[in-house]
Amino acid sequence: MENKAKKTQTESTLILAQIAWVVKDISVTERFFKETLGISKFSKAEISRAKDYDGTYYDKPSNAENLVSVAYSGGVFIELIQPVSGNSIFQDYLEKNPAGGMQHVAYKIPVAKLDKVISEFGDKGLPVISRFDTPIAIIVFFDTYKEIGVMTEIMGITEEGEKAVEKMKSEMS
Repeated sequence: MENKAKKTQTESTLILAQIAWVVKDISVTERFFKETLGISKFSKAEISRAKDYDGTYYDKPSNAENLVSVAYSGGVFIELIQPVSGNSIFQDYLEKNPAGGMQHVAYKIPVAKLDKVISEFGDKGLPVISRFDTPIAIIVFFDTYKEIGVMTEIMGITEEGEKAVEKMKSEMS
């Protein structure tokens, strides 16, 4: 029995991949990270449209647009998100926290194991709050504020996604 429990835990092992801040002004935040923390290789900030990824917000199609920039530091991606328009978990966060702050931590797992993780979270009373189907990953968010103070993102990464992530790491290191 003990061996089976270990196997189940290993099959669902999530790997920390990203820490994300939701901010009022992405350029001000990038400047802070560069000048104060020495993290200087941020990607060019680009608009991300939820509708381009069949994005959902509480099981409904999302019309949100966000300005997004990423950097890679210490084995983890740093993501900065500035809500621009529409309803989203990011806009919700900024409305509750006008100064901005750390909004979620992201873990990755092979996409083939994502449904199992979604089911496990659901069994614990944590339904999917938001979802995005991107070319390199299926991304789901769970409201874990009560449990850990931030949302949890799980990225079901495809093989192409792993290659894209490795490329981004090498370009930003």
